[in-house]
Amino acid sequence: MAEPLIIVGNGMAATRLVDELSQHALGRYSIAVIGDEPRLAYNRVLLSPLLAGEIGEPEIELKPAPWWRARGISTFYGRPAQTIDRAARRVTLADGLTLPYGKLVLATGSTPLRPPFPGSDLAGVATFRDTADVGTMRAYAQRGARIVVIGGGLLGLEAAYGLSRAGGAVTLLHLVDRLMERQLDHEGAGLLAAAMAARGIDVRLGAETKGFVGRDHVEAVMLTDGTEIPADLVVIAIGVRPNTGLARAAGLSVGRGILVDDGLSTDDPAIFAIGECAEHRGLAYGLVEPAYEQARVLAARLAGREGAYQGSLLATNLKVSGVGVFSAGEFEAGDGAETIVLRDPSAGIYRKFVLRDGRLAGCVLVGDTQGALFYLGLIRSGQDISAIRADLPFGESYCVREAA
Repeated sequence: MAEPLIIVGNGMAATRLVDELSQHALGRYSIAVIGDEPRLAYNRVLLSPLLAGEIGEPEIELKPAPWWRARGISTFYGRPAQTIDRAARRVTLADGLTLPYGKLVLATGSTPLRPPFPGSDLAGVATFRDTADVGTMRAYAQRGARIVVIGGGLLGLEAAYGLSRAGGAVTLLHLVDRLMERQLDHEGAGLLAAAMAARGIDVRLGAETKGFVGRDHVEAVMLTDGTEIPADLVVIAIGVRPNTGLARAAGLSVGRGILVDDGLSTDDPAIFAIGECAEHRGLAYGLVEPAYEQARVLAARLAGREGAYQGSLLATNLKVSGVGVFSAGEFEAGDGAETIVLRDPSAGIYRKFVLRDGRLAGCVLVGDTQGALFYLGLIRSGQDISAIRADLPFGESYCVREAA
């Protein structure tokens, strides 16, 4: 008889886990997937082009309904999990339904950070996380509303890009002195900021938000220097926090995220966690690729094979306002490192490579991301690149020719 396996969460990590299990452990488990949102799992990475109107909702769906049915997966969408009874191995949903489990996987994702700015409860103050947010934001943008996006990281840039493409007059505020400071150096970030400004987005760096002005609806954003920026809509996009409430209430160990070991197990051997809600070796990743890597490892273990998650090399690859950006590994040259830089300001191209002991330790590509996967492979392998050093900035074809 198949063992009951419950997955709490119907996002990208959960979908990848089910996909892996259906390939390697078909029939071993009776799987039920529980999700807060009342719809099939979708690709959150594509929310920005959805907001921009470049794609439609059917195109962000990860797997169609027949795919889930063909694999015998029970889906409980729009019915949040409310409690976990670890002693009885039961999960109770908000509508009172109780489901037994032999093994339980928490893939509860994350929630948007929303600091308690004065006026943050005003209508017209939103976050950017799901398709409901996209619908709200698009309605403002399509009528040419004045929109302020707070946050110059990945999330904020994606929101600003989508809103601008949809017709909004967008101002982007960022607290520090450069965009994407966790992925880009000053020169790369400056090139990105200039490209966004050229596309009509008003980028303001070193801009600290004090609060929001308005009566019933937001009317402006107040900065700490006294500047007021008129706004019909404010989008807070400064990051996410692992969604750990369900795990914490069940008595599982929680730090920033749900604590897991190299096998993705919590301190309850019947319960696992993957994706944005999980914390492994002190890190809670807010990116898709680590979640997919965790799903692959956990699926192998649940299928009875060996598997250990060793952590992920962080890499960012996206297109903002039509500008390609890629960053992986070290993007600043610390002690003992050296750099190779190719720049063409007129073409908007910047390529920087950080080398350490004859190996590629990291790179930043802005404007031209060709060869990104090749460079990522070099970083991951740790191989000696001395023989191709001179050709490194020009891409894989030059390097392969030189090595031959």
